[in-house]
Formats: sequence, structure tokens, C-alpha cells
Amino acid sequence: MELILKYFPNLTDNQIIQFEQLNELYQKWNAQINVISRKDIDELYLRHVLHSLGIAKVISFKNGTKILDVGTGGGFPGVPLAIMFPDCKFHLVDSIGKKLKVIHGVANELDLKNIKTTHSRVEAIDDNFDFIVSRAVTAMPTFVGWVKRKVTKKQEHDLKNGILYLKGGDLTEELKEFPKAKEYNLHTFFEEDFFETKKVVHLPLKYKP
Repeated sequence: MELILKYFPNLTDNQIIQFEQLNELYQKWNAQINVISRKDIDELYLRHVLHSLGIAKVISFKNGTKILDVGTGGGFPGVPLAIMFPDCKFHLVDSIGKKLKVIHGVANELDLKNIKTTHSRVEAIDDNFDFIVSRAVTAMPTFVGWVKRKVTKKQEHDLKNGILYLKGGDLTEELKEFPKAKEYNLHTFFEEDFFETKKVVHLPLKYKP
């Protein structure tokens, strides 16, 4: 929890309480439904919570922003971002239903009213969003194919509507067909070794009816 306060010192009292509860809640739920490896659950705040919040270092979502989290798994990056931006709407999607049961449990106990979940492939989601977030569920060309018609037309942020993707390593080959993609190196925001090769990739997507 100290890690979160180190980089986000201006949290409200309620946000601090919610972030503090994440460890106990995920320990409890992970014992029933394994969504996080044993190694990672012991470093939940570093490898999952703070990693998810890397997106919050790249953009501060305005109130009312609609965000789709694709392949959310146990709720990352969607749950930490929903705590950070309580006045935004988060739709968390995963094709594995039992993972969403964990998210329901965590969201209910934290009283997160801004999270909606759907057990589905993302292609079946009939809605538009300002931003689409994910943690490396597939290569970018495949991901773009899944979500390219799910971005709203109206722009509310300096950062153009589109994808915010958490990924690591050399992405030159993967992004070569997307010249408008911009990489934000997380080690410029977070000093821990874990973030040395981690990035947020922003890829603007034009509205397509």
C-alpha cells in the first residue's frame, strides 16, 4: 500500500481505504478461484495495482468517461482504475466467467458502483467507449481488430480516444503498422525494477459507425 501512496499521494480517505482492502480481498478470492499466480499475489500492489495505475500517469480521465477493459481477468487494470476515477464508468469484459465472479466479490465489498461486468468475447459488446484498456491480452493488430468499432466520436481529452494498452518489451515489430501509436515508458513514472521494460501504449482510433 505504501507503493500506491508513494506515487499517488493525493488520494481521498475513501480511496485509501479501498486500496488498502484490495490485498485481503484478493487473497480471499484467489484462494477460491485462482486468477493470480502465487508469486504475483504476494506482490499484488507492485505487479497488479500499481502496474494498472500506470494508465493514470498517462491520462486523468474526466468525470463521465466510459472505459472498456478487455480481457480483464481478475479485474486489472479495471478495478484499480475504477477506484482512482470513481466518477467514470468502467465495463469489464472477460470470456471466462469465473474470473468475473472475483470482480463482483471485490467490487461489492468495496462498494464500487462504477463497475459493470460482462461474460463475453469483446466482439459481442454492442456499445461505444472513450477509451479501451487492457493488459497484453494479444498482439496489437489482433486487438485493434476486436475493438476498432467501439470508440466514441466525441473527444473530451487532450489524448485522443482509443486504446491504452499495458505491455512490456520491444514493441517495434508489433506496432509497425500503427505509426500513430505512442509508447510511454513506465520506468519514467515508477522507479521499481519491475517497470524497467513496461509501457503504456496509446493508439488513437477513429470513430467508425
